[in-house]
Amino acid sequence: MSYPMTQLGSRAISHYNASPTTDEEEREYDRLRDLARSEARKRAQLSQQSQQAYQSGNKAAASDLSKQAKKHAAKMDEYNRQARDYIFRANNHDQPEDTIDLHGLFVEEAEEILEQRIRAASSRGEEGLHVIVGKGNHSTNHVRKLAPAVERICQEQGLKHKEEENEGRIYIWLRPGTGGDNVTPPGWGQNQQQHHHHQQQNHHQQPNYHQQPQGGYPGHQQQQQHQQPDLVEEVAKAVLPKIFKKMGECCVIM
Repeated sequence: MSYPMTQLGSRAISHYNASPTTDEEEREYDRLRDLARSEARKRAQLSQQSQQAYQSGNKAAASDLSKQAKKHAAKMDEYNRQARDYIFRANNHDQPEDTIDLHGLFVEEAEEILEQRIRAASSRGEEGLHVIVGKGNHSTNHVRKLAPAVERICQEQGLKHKEEENEGRIYIWLRPGTGGDNVTPPGWGQNQQQHHHHQQQNHHQQPNYHQQPQGGYPGHQQQQQHQQPDLVEEVAKAVLPKIFKKMGECCVIM
């Protein structure tokens, strides 16, 4: 059974991020995803060769090719992990605690992260969660992929949700019996004003992620007033192993 990893689009750094971003950050993210795709192609080619060798009766060659394919699969997982960590940190390091930005994640990655975030927020008794999904402007054929995934999770968990005014955010009510189409989410209409104000405040405070280790989440050097580093780390450690375990040997990179 294949587990498709659907890419969202060409631009991964969120414009909802309060800190200004650079083309260099975009290139680093793209570089990591491209490396993962390259490893996926090598793995697929070797897996096919392994099957052919097995069918022809050369089991020794089939075993060797299979081992090589697994090595490329591991490299693919590692590059995808680095890309996921990088973009999630870049887009969430200065978000308010009741907000999560899913830009730049594969749909499956975003689903896993959001489900973990909902569990964590619910356990703390939080009222709700603002989920930034974007408008789909940078997705292939401008088709939104994150918003339907968020709505599907809400339906599965019986949570009320509502598209916010700027059409790039969804608010999820986390407490049973709260929310609905006729209820105004907290902070309605204020998010964009806060975003622009925060941009001005942080214009000279952008962190440099390229100087951080690529083996995991970048080291957090300084706390800002609205940062949620502990939450970011919590979500990453809980979710990432599940994603790649679920992908397995047959994952398809799109």
